[in-house]
Amino acid sequence: MGINKVILVGNVGRDPEIKSLPSGIRLATVSLATTDRRSKDESGNPRTEWHRLVFWDRMVDIVEQYVSKGKQLYIEGQIRTRSWDQDGQKKYSTEIHVREMELLGGRPSSNDGGFRDQGPSGGFPDDSDDVPF
Repeated sequence: MGINKVILVGNVGRDPEIKSLPSGIRLATVSLATTDRRSKDESGNPRTEWHRLVFWDRMVDIVEQYVSKGKQLYIEGQIRTRSWDQDGQKKYSTEIHVREMELLGGRPSSNDGGFRDQGPSGGFPDDSDDVPF
């Protein structure tokens, strides 16, 4: 048995990118910054890590409508690593496939709050070859 779960709270670094796969499945990618004020980088600034978040299915609609640069998010998801060949070199990307999200900060509207994908596969298609990035 294994557990693959990540919890992050951070700020969105840029507006979401929404894509449609040839199969018709939609996905959204978001960059999320988490900052550890207790740890400093080489310049003495708080250490910031950037995370690539991937949203699937119905969560894409929520991201498209409510998530924008600067918004603070709480997310729970799974770490996924994928690889591909580019110009003869093996490239890798580590992503967080989001299962749950809460919009933080500011006054919530009646539609804000926790969102959970209810898809049968947890929102993650099994065919990762269909991902266009």
